[in-house]
Amino acid sequence: MSQPPSNQRRTRIVIMGAAGRDFHNFNIMYRHNPDVEVIAFTAAQISGIAGRIYPPVLSGSLYPQGIPIVEEAELEELCRRQQIDQVVFAYSDVPHAYVMHKASQAMAAGADFVLLGPNHTMLHAQVPVIAVSAVRTGCGKSQTTRWLSKLLRQRGLRVGVIRHPMPYGDLEQQRVQRFASRADLAAADCTIEEREEYEPHLEAGNIVYAGVDYGQVVQLAEQESDVILWDGGNNDFPFIRPDLHLVLVDPLRPGHETSHHPGEVVLRMADIVVVAKVNAAATADVQRVIEAARAVNPQAAIVQAASPIRLDNPEAVRQRRVLVIEDGPTTTHGGMPYGAGYVAATHAQAAEIVDPHPYAVPEIAQVYRQYPHIRAVLPAMGYSPKQLAALRQTILNTPAEVVVAATPIDLAALIEVDRPIVRARYEFAEASEPGLSVQIEQFLARRGIQPQLEEHHVVQSS
Repeated sequence: MSQPPSNQRRTRIVIMGAAGRDFHNFNIMYRHNPDVEVIAFTAAQISGIAGRIYPPVLSGSLYPQGIPIVEEAELEELCRRQQIDQVVFAYSDVPHAYVMHKASQAMAAGADFVLLGPNHTMLHAQVPVIAVSAVRTGCGKSQTTRWLSKLLRQRGLRVGVIRHPMPYGDLEQQRVQRFASRADLAAADCTIEEREEYEPHLEAGNIVYAGVDYGQVVQLAEQESDVILWDGGNNDFPFIRPDLHLVLVDPLRPGHETSHHPGEVVLRMADIVVVAKVNAAATADVQRVIEAARAVNPQAAIVQAASPIRLDNPEAVRQRRVLVIEDGPTTTHGGMPYGAGYVAATHAQAAEIVDPHPYAVPEIAQVYRQYPHIRAVLPAMGYSPKQLAALRQTILNTPAEVVVAATPIDLAALIEVDRPIVRARYEFAEASEPGLSVQIEQFLARRGIQPQLEEHHVVQSS
């Protein structure tokens, strides 16, 4: 029978992650704790993360060589070889059963399995925080955050958007990031996935803060903001303690309110539940998710929202063979078989939606094998220059006459192809009375947040 770890030995830990929550949990809980030793991070969901080092400048004095990041497939062997005491699970948007399968692997290899909750991992800001979370990836968090930012800016408030981390490049250089223009995105060599989240905020007039070390990120944002908006990623709970917490549910995926981790956590935490996409969902499914939300969190207010879609040039699509490019995370680990682009192209009476599967180059074909639920659409993958080149070549291989791009970025500015790219856009719209704007006004009144009319505070809405 194995003995518990000696009190003379540091507790040996592996953190399972996806270049986000894992780094944050380490920074908050373990970086300066002499009683524990983080042996490794494991990497999932995001390509190109494994094989690197969490650098010493971020890992701190207890880890002068940094911390290795290894493939998650190595977890069990790593636990046995390194005599790991605890495995900390630290990524999001996964089914509950998946979490327990990982727990079983860790426990069979002799380790405890740990989930760190909000109270131990949330930072405190010196200004009010409104957080936007969701039960699944692709519910519409970012468009909701943009709508909120405009509402707040119209009241003369300085708004800082803190985005859930996406540090896919040089971690040391990405320690603290501030984006105010497209030039900032280019200077930081942002991937498509980063641009999908940052670029629409910049177009809306927001400053976006992100990075790896969120203690420093929050310090920078609160110096320049009257209100912080937390734009959550996947279905993670916020890194900053919110004063008002909005959580989106998706009637296009009824039943997912309590099926994924930590989506159920945020739903139970919510102050306001936003039922998104009601314009595209069946009435019965809208009612189903409302009832599920009420059962889980009867104290939360519930409002409804639409996500109207428009094409920049519908006539360019009509009766043409169309290739649809969708937002990457929504159609990969978000689990959606298609998204707004497919809907927009269909409504515009495209003659044919070209299935890109037969034309996919190896890097994109691998994505289809990993996510077999994706239908006749092309996910906008671009975590690396090689993957971006693969996306471009797959587009060129298809017989499509027109590309409909529903990714939130200006794809034509990143890759050059020999056919027109028509953007499909979608934004937040209130769909109930009283709506979300009433809830926000009530929150501002409760907090005594008054419009700041001094000239240096006024930001023109886009």
